[in-house]
Parts: sequence; C-alpha cells; structure tokens
Amino acid sequence: MKSGNFEFLRGHNRELADLGGFAEHYAFSDPAGALVKLRLFGENLVADFFTHYEIPRYPKASFLELLQSMEQQGLVPSVVQNKLHALRTQGNKAAHSSSSECRPQIALWILEEAFNLAKWFALTVHANAAVRALSFQTPKQEDTKGALKRERRAVLQQLASQEAQMQKLLQELEVARRKAAAVERTAEEQKAILSQANQAADVLQFDEKTTRRLLIDRLLVQAGWDVAPGEESTDQVGKEVQVARSQGQEKGRADYVLWDEATGKPLAVVEAKKTAHDAEKGRTQAKFYADCLEEQFGQRPVIFYTNGYDITIWDDAKGEIPRRLYGFYSKDSLQYCLWQTGERQALSEFGPKTRIVDRPYQIEAVKRVCERFEKNRRKALVVQATGTGKTRVAIALSDLLIRAHWVKRVLFLCDRRELRKQANNAYAKFIDAEPRVYVTAATAQERKKSIYLATYPAMMKCFENFDVGFFDLVIADESHRSIYNRYRDLFLYFDALQVGLTATPRNVITHDTYKIFDCEGNDPTAHFSYNDAIEHVPPYLAHFQVTSHTTKFLREGIHYNTMTDAQKQELEEQVDAAELVDYSKEEIDRAVFNKDTDRRILRNLMENGVREATGQHIGKTIVFARDHRHALQLQKLFEEMYPQYMKPKREFCAVIDNYVDRAEQLIDDFKGEGNNDNLMVAISVDMLDTGIDVPALVNLVFAKPVKSYVKFWQMIGRGTRLCQGLFGPGKHKDTFRIFDHWGNFEYFGENPPEVSPSVQKSLMQTLFEARLGLADEALAQQDISAFNGAVALIEQDVRALPEDTIGVREKWRQVKTVLQTGVIQGFDAATAATLRMEIAPLMQWRSLDGREDAYRMDLLIARMQTSALRISGDFHDLRDDLQSQVSQLPVNVAQVASKIRIIEEVKRPDFWQLVMPTVELGMVAEDPGVYDASPIKGETPLAKLDHIRRELRGIMHCRNRPKVAKPTPLEIDVTDTEEHSRQEDVKLEGLDLAAYRHRVEHALRKVFDTSPVLQRIKAGQTVDDRDIQPLINEINATDPSLCVDDLLLHFPNPANRLDLAIRQIIGLDAEAVDRHFTSFVQKYPGLTSHQMRFLALIQKHIVNYGRLEIGKLYEPPFTQMHVEGVDGVFTIDRQIDDLLELITDVNDLAVG
Repeated sequence: MKSGNFEFLRGHNRELADLGGFAEHYAFSDPAGALVKLRLFGENLVADFFTHYEIPRYPKASFLELLQSMEQQGLVPSVVQNKLHALRTQGNKAAHSSSSECRPQIALWILEEAFNLAKWFALTVHANAAVRALSFQTPKQEDTKGALKRERRAVLQQLASQEAQMQKLLQELEVARRKAAAVERTAEEQKAILSQANQAADVLQFDEKTTRRLLIDRLLVQAGWDVAPGEESTDQVGKEVQVARSQGQEKGRADYVLWDEATGKPLAVVEAKKTAHDAEKGRTQAKFYADCLEEQFGQRPVIFYTNGYDITIWDDAKGEIPRRLYGFYSKDSLQYCLWQTGERQALSEFGPKTRIVDRPYQIEAVKRVCERFEKNRRKALVVQATGTGKTRVAIALSDLLIRAHWVKRVLFLCDRRELRKQANNAYAKFIDAEPRVYVTAATAQERKKSIYLATYPAMMKCFENFDVGFFDLVIADESHRSIYNRYRDLFLYFDALQVGLTATPRNVITHDTYKIFDCEGNDPTAHFSYNDAIEHVPPYLAHFQVTSHTTKFLREGIHYNTMTDAQKQELEEQVDAAELVDYSKEEIDRAVFNKDTDRRILRNLMENGVREATGQHIGKTIVFARDHRHALQLQKLFEEMYPQYMKPKREFCAVIDNYVDRAEQLIDDFKGEGNNDNLMVAISVDMLDTGIDVPALVNLVFAKPVKSYVKFWQMIGRGTRLCQGLFGPGKHKDTFRIFDHWGNFEYFGENPPEVSPSVQKSLMQTLFEARLGLADEALAQQDISAFNGAVALIEQDVRALPEDTIGVREKWRQVKTVLQTGVIQGFDAATAATLRMEIAPLMQWRSLDGREDAYRMDLLIARMQTSALRISGDFHDLRDDLQSQVSQLPVNVAQVASKIRIIEEVKRPDFWQLVMPTVELGMVAEDPGVYDASPIKGETPLAKLDHIRRELRGIMHCRNRPKVAKPTPLEIDVTDTEEHSRQEDVKLEGLDLAAYRHRVEHALRKVFDTSPVLQRIKAGQTVDDRDIQPLINEINATDPSLCVDDLLLHFPNPANRLDLAIRQIIGLDAEAVDRHFTSFVQKYPGLTSHQMRFLALIQKHIVNYGRLEIGKLYEPPFTQMHVEGVDGVFTIDRQIDDLLELITDVNDLAVG
C-alpha cells in the first residue's frame, strides 16, 4: 500500500510504510479503521525500536507494557512518549466504539502524530537526516463512493489482498523479533539511547506549543468542530485571529475563535496558555479578545481559556462566574448558550405548575432550588421521603426551567430500568409536549429530544458522545455516595445545573454527598422527612406497624446438641454427620436454609397480614428474600401450602429478581398495570428494594437481615404510599404492616447508621500504595538500592495513568508536578503526601489489560520486600504464598518451561536462606556449595526479589488454580419451634415519636365521643388531676401496651401538664381558636390578603397541634410565605408584638 507521507520508511521498515498508507486511505472513509491501523503502527514502531537496540522484552508484551518499559528505563523523551500514548489510546477507543463516534479530524490528527514519530524514528534509529525537510501532507478526500460504484469489486479485492499480505508480514516480523538477541542495557547505555532520542526530538522541534495546540485541536474536534491541521483556519475554527479595539491602538491575536459560519459571528473565543502555567492567566487576555469581537460583530462570545488540560468557561454576559470544564461546547450548545443571554428570564417570575406539584413542601422545594440557581449556585440537593413526590418535584422544576428559557435539554439519571420507565411515564403524564428518549447505545446519537432518561451504567458507556454543554439540567435520582463514587465522571463531565434527589434520611446522608451538591453545613437545599409526612394533617404517607416474629432457630441458631430427640431424628435422616451441625444465629443467614422456618414465616403472613378489600386473601405483599435460592424455596413452599391460589398463567406468588427473564412483565403485573391482576405476593431479591411504586402494597416481610441503614429505609419506603379507596369506597389505606423475622428494627434501634462507608480500593491503587510503603521503609532503613527500585516503579505507574480519563484530568496538576525531573526521587514529605492522597486513588482508572495476575505478583513481591526490610515475621507467610502460587505453574507449557530454573529455585528452602539470610535465621540450609544461584549472584536481597518478580510476572496467568466451589447453604427441613410474635415500639431516630403519637391518637379517637374530659381539653377548658386519671384508665383499656406516662417525655410543656401534652395530639377546638384571632383582625382592619393567609396558617397549626412555639414562626411552613417568616409578612412592630402576644395567650389556654 503506497503512502503519501511514509514512503521514507519503506527501505528499512516496509510494514510501517504500509500501515501508514492504509491509515491515509481510510482517514476519511473509515476513521475508526485508520485509528486502529495507526495504533498498530505505533506498536510496531516501538517493537522495532526494542529490536534495534536489543532491549529485552516479554514475548507477548502489550503495547502499553512496552511503553511502560521504555518509561521505566528512560529510553525516550516524554514528548515522544506522549505521542505514542496518543496512538495507543485513540486506537483503543476506535476499536471499542461505533464507527459513527470516530471523526476524520481525529484520524488526521493521529496520522500527523504518526508521521512525526516516523521522522523521529528514522532520524534516531537510521540516522536519516533527509527527513528533517519533510512536512506532513493532509491526504485528499477522494470520491470514495464514486470509485466504489465504478470498480467496487476490484477495489475491495485489492485492499483485502494487501491487508492479508501486510498481516502475514507483521507475523513474520514478530517471530524474527523474538529470535533476535536481547541483552540487559547498562545505565550508561540507556543514557546514550535517551540522548540520541532527545537529539532527534530537538532537531524535529517537538515543542510544547505544538503539543498544546494538538491537545486543544483534539478537544475541539471531539466537540464536533471542523478543525484544520497546523495553523490553518476553517469556517468554524479560526486560529491566530487578529482583533482590535475600534478606538485606540490595542490589538492582539486570539488563539482560537469559534464561528457561526451561517451568520459570520463569533460564538466563543479560546485563549491558550502554556501547560506549565495556570490557565487562569489567560482570563484577562481572553476578556480583551471578547471585548474586541463584541465591538466588531455586535455579539459577545463565550470565553474559554485553557492550557490543554484545564479548560475554563466564563459566560460573563450572563453574570456567571468562571468554572472548570472537561471539554469544549459544541456549536449547537454555544448557539443556545448565546440565545439564552437575551431570552433567559428571572426564575422568581415563574412558579411551579400546581397540576404537577400541589403540596406546599413540593412547591417549596422547587422554589428553593430556583432561588439557589438564581444566586449563581449550580447544584442543589432535595431530600424527600419515599412516596412524597421527588419525581414530581423534578418534573415541575424541569418544566419551570424550560419555560423560563434556562434549560433546553434535561438528563434524568436513575440506577435501574424500571425506575427509568416510571420516570418516563411521569414526564409523559405532566409535560408530554417535551419529546423524550431513553439513552442507550442505539440512541446515543439522538440530538433532537428535550428529556433524556438513562440508567447510570448505560450513560457511562456513551456520555462522551455528547459535548459537555449538551445538557442544561442533570437530575440524579437516589443521589448518595455510592452512586457518586461509581459514576462521578458523569457529574464532572456535564457542565449543567445539577439536582440530586434522595430519600435517604437526612441524618444518614454522608458529608461527601452534601459536598457533591455544594450544601454547606450538611444542610440540603430542601428537606421533607417521613416524620414530616406522617405528622401532617392529613398525613401524606402511611404509618406502619411492626410485628417482630421469630422462631427458636432464628433467635438461637441451629445446634444439634440443643435439639429435641425428634428434631435430631429429622436432621439425621437428611444430613450425614448430623452431630456436626452447629450454626449460630449470625451464621444461619449464609449457611442454612430450613424449610420449616420459612413455612412459619409464610404462615404468619397469611394469617396476620393485611387483607384486600373482600378479606378473601392477603393484600399486595413484598417478601424480601436472602438470595435467589431462598426466593425459589419460599415460592415452592407457598405453592405447597396454599395451592388454592395457584392458577395457570396467573401467578398469585412469584419471584421477581435479576434471574427471572420476565421480571419487567411481573413488575407491571404486581403494580396492576399488566395482564395478571392475580399477583399478590412478590418475593424479591434486591430488585424491589428500591424505587418501585406500588401504592396498594400493604405488607412487607423482612425474611432476611439488613445491615445498610440506607437500604433498610428504602425497603420500608415500598409501603409508605397512600392509596385512596383501596378497601372500598371511602376506605383508604393509611397504614401498612411490616413483619420483621430477623430483628432488623431492633438492630437499627440500637446501632447508629453507618456515616461514611468505606470504598473498596482497586488492585492498582493497592499496588501503588504498597510501593509507596516500600519506598518509605527503604528510606527509613537507608537502603538506597531498594529505594531507587521502588521510586522507579512508582514513576512508571504515574506515567501509565490514562490522561483522557476525567478523574486523571481533574488532577493533572498533581500528576505533572510529581513527574517533573527529580520530584519523586526527592520523596519529601509533601511529595509523599501527594502521591498517597492525590495520585494513589487515580490508579483505579488504569486498565488491567488482562494482566491481573502479573500485577498481583507485583503486589506480593512489594509486600515481601517491605517485610524483609522490617525483618518482619509475616515474610515467611508471604514467601509461602509465593511458593504455593509458583507450584501451580504447569511446566508443560512452553512459556512456563522457559522459566523452569527460577521456578525450581523459588521452591527450594535453601534458596531463601541465601536470598534473605537475615529473615531466614534458624532455617537449616542444604550445602550452599552445591546450590548455584548464578542468575542472581551479586544482587542485593531486595534486588533478587525484584528479579523473581520480573521473571515470573508474565507467566502467572498460566497457573492451574484449584477450583474452589462456592459453599452452598445446607438445606434441611427440621421442625422449628417456640414462635414469638410481638408488636415493636419503633426506636428509629425521628420515628419513635411519630409512631408513639400515632398510637396515642388512635386510642384517643376511640374514646373521644364518650369522654367529656377529652372534649374539655380540646375546647381549651381547665381540667384537674381528678379528671385525668379516669381518662388514663380509658386509654389503657383501649391499648394496654400504651404507656401514657411517656406523654410528657415526648410532648413536654412549660407547665408539665398531662392535659396540655394530650392537647398537642388532639389539637384545639377551631371555634375557640377563631375567637381569639377574630379580635386581632378586627383590631387591624387594613391587613393584606397575604397577611390574612399567614394568620390562617397559624390558626390551622394551633387547631391541629394545640399550641405553637414562637420559634416555629421562622421555620417552614411559615417561611414559605416569606423567607423571614413573621417578620417578613408583618412590617409594623406593633402588629408583630400583638400577634406574638395572641399566640402566647392561646398556648396558655387552660393553664391556671
């Protein structure tokens, strides 16, 4: 394949010339194919470099490993390394992306990088000075379609033949390279190679300005801009554009101007600064260019300034503050951004549509988020209990922002497809005029919709298909730390207003979550708890009753020695060595399935659960099972116990989890939206724990232990929704029942919820930290050889970080700082802290590339080296682990057989006495004169360990690992006994008061009509102790388990009066309250309607709760009418004083 730019290589490296030619041919017609060819070009160029200088390499070393080896040995300058990494990363992306995602501009950029590398290679390896005069020629875009129409068959056959020949040539070359002799290079020889490589790079002027230009060009191309190579401009992207003030002599050249070619007006100006400098230094210069362009064209462009790594956007026309980006806006996004400048309206002039949200707390949440956005804050966190309408709040907010021209496109993120479906249905119901789409691999190119709905995993696969400015609003459902840790790139990448939604109780939300959404003082933007919802009159959510139901096995475990003779006989008939069955109650969850225990769980549900309207059978129920096998066992037992409910194709009881193919259909059936309205009992493993809306659900069965407080609350939330007319006309669901068989409520009542769950470290982070620990210990022991070896590997790890990853780009300053010459080698306290705190977490973004076993060997050796330095006793355990792994290598495999000598040596005890005599004291050695350790003679002990690592890491994937079967739970059917069932007093934070209030209120309601004492309390009349005692007796007769004495603990009052505590539950008579407020209104006849509504709100609170503490006038719901509460609604001090005195008088009713 003849090339236009690579023919100078053909004399020495025909395969490279051919690969370059193929890449040129495909650059426009198949950019992805061109990029893959260029990656192959880079890999072969590096392989030829190793062969020419006879540098050792692993037989099947990957491209990345070859580059890492070059970096570790310091063989080429960093500018060459960067270009080679560009070929590798862009080629990998092309190989794993759809062809539509690869643009010709990217292919041309990498093609030019390959051309420059080819010149460097020719000058370095072949001393071909003539290449200095060569310049890159952009391939011409041929009429490929026409050519293929005329001679399609011939062209395709020729290309196929040429590619086959090239592939055969590459295979032959690889064989030849492996046979070529390779020797370890001394430090002086390595320096000589680097010097030669540096000279070639200097001659070819591989300067930082060019590299920076290429970085910026690439980012613009990725955003969809038409960028010309080199210094050339296009209709869309101007380079070095001269600008000037209309008055005066000030002139300048803008590095980039992004144009709207249709109007000829500037959309944005981009100022580039050196990578070694802070991009902020370009801010003033960029503003000057924007001023000039605005004067000239009458349109102020958006300002970007960058150094190729940091990108900052400054839309000063909207009064926004500069903020960091991870890419450039596309033309479409910039056009909308500029259109907004004149069209965006004040959010305070809009209100949420009551058709979407009609409850005060929902309206308040929307308004609070809007107020935050108007204050130039771009993130908000809404915390609302499950069932209180978070999705409605999100839709109302979306609608308001769209109407106010703040938002054009919305991205709604959730963690499962069923939740995505629910959100889509809700958007369709309330703002159907806005077109919607599910984001998947198939729809990732869709650009014409307004509402984009995606699961987090699906969006992670395609988010870079969208430019950073594509979405104006990102709504993240169930926003908590675990979601952010896994999908943080989404939140960093999109430059959008961001709103987090969560039902996680406020006290459980981690500090990190508040920080993500810029909420100071752990204070969310809007908050409405479950407690708030059930205490509202009328309640917004259903109360729940908890029944603890346990058996002897669940309480005490399953122990053969404590069984009855009958139980022992049952067990012996089912299990060999029955006497060895001995499981604690904590172990049962993982180790035993006892059918009779599950029968009792199901029987308790069917006998004591809430029934549907006719009373014929159980109402909608979710049973939370331990795992899929447990779920299947519960289903089978249910069918055996209650066959009368089983109908063909109309399941009454079904398993719904990830193993079931029809899961989505079953969920629709369970929700009453499918074809089977007979489905009443859903046995779930994780799938129904969160997010599923089934208002008719009346029973929850905890047939498993739960340790996550967040998940526990999500599970409770499945039953909290109200359901009108569920039990017939006028008979509504206002409570649901929970059966707890594993003491979960007791556990969370006694144990505070986890505040900040730990994040599991990746293998590469663990390895990196182990090498940091080795360097620390080597310094402490003054072992310079060990220290140098450790820091060389540390630097190699840092250089291997993928620069295109957002997580790495976020920390590019720290990465570049530690990679400066001598910084890691210096290893001062600040550097060590940066490496450990900032760089180590970035290692999670490195790809294992199928080399997990090699990296695990690296980790084991690093730990052994550190242990050896410390003369630690765990060295022997680590050595045994190494010997065990080496013993699993199959010596009949050629790759392993080539290392047989070192394998045998590692397995010999006397080898370790010679290698590490200090830590092997006391070991009896074989005759050292017989043993020949020649391959590693003269090396220090730690260097010998590293020699083992380098020799064996490449073959560890060949190990014959013993297949360890996953332990399966013991399945038995032994009669369980001693069932205990009791109603639980809920002790969860914030719920004990609500549950207690609900029980007292229920008891008082039963006796109110027949109790003159209660009627006098509600009317605000005085009662004494003689009146109270008969009332207490009546209440206890209604609910014997209710402790009335606790009333004063839960509802204290200054007078410490029981009747006033009761009044806080039953409220005050409306007429009595109204008489007091009527006098106030008559005193001030000039009150505004706004003030009258405020008075009505106060009256309603007192009628419902019997009193109003003055401090509550400065809290929601009173601040919904004015942020300053009573002081904002009333502006005359005298009126405020009289109103506060009035409230005090009402509070003091019946106190005397």
